[in-house]
Amino acid sequence: MDKVITADDAVAGITDGASIAVGGFGLCGIPTTLIAAVQRTGVSDLQVVSNNCGVDDWGLGPLLADHRIARATSSYVGENKEFARQYLSGELEVELCPQGSLAERLRAGGCGIPAFYTPAGVGTQIAEGGLPWRYAPDGTVMVASPAKETREFAGRPHVLEEAIVTDFALVAAAKGDRHGNLVFDKSARNFNPLCAMAGLITIAEVEELVEPGEIAPDDIHLPGVFVQYVVHAPGVEKRIEKRTVSDPGAAA
Repeated sequence: MDKVITADDAVAGITDGASIAVGGFGLCGIPTTLIAAVQRTGVSDLQVVSNNCGVDDWGLGPLLADHRIARATSSYVGENKEFARQYLSGELEVELCPQGSLAERLRAGGCGIPAFYTPAGVGTQIAEGGLPWRYAPDGTVMVASPAKETREFAGRPHVLEEAIVTDFALVAAAKGDRHGNLVFDKSARNFNPLCAMAGLITIAEVEELVEPGEIAPDDIHLPGVFVQYVVHAPGVEKRIEKRTVSDPGAAA
């Protein structure tokens, strides 16, 4: 039951072309230690599912800069200039998905639900198809999103979204025990539990490692049944996407 191993051993099974769900929201709650370990392996052609792709030099940004990511399924990508450049130049395939739909697709995958209907995206290219997934070098659309099934419920149209299940999931937690039970800190809980559920093999890095039984059952945000490996990663550097400060004398 002791699932604690090193970061390098935990990611050793990730191979070229693997699909990986990566937790976090912006730069909050991202599995920095595990991403660095993946980069050291040299694997490429990764298919990443993550709310966003970090910034140019942090989060998933370094993997992207090294051209290790071939496809990204994301909701928001506006903070990464290299992401935009690769997408528009045809180097990266991108599936943009409404944020709530992306979250639910991951949760559904973890719960064994193959698909669900949602009103999000009805009347747009999300439902009608034609959203550019990959551009050709000349700027034309090489791969476009397919049309999705729509159905009416209570007089309102809904679009069918398929669940997401990935080969691996990388998540970060504030606290975890050796059995893989995890606790997330505030907004770092965004997407981390969902990504963990969607991965067939889930690796969790934890800032504070405790013994089984030290986390009260009511305090557990994600049970260890969803986690295969635990990596102790104390003192991880944390960054802020956009630091906003005020002049203390401005209000005087």
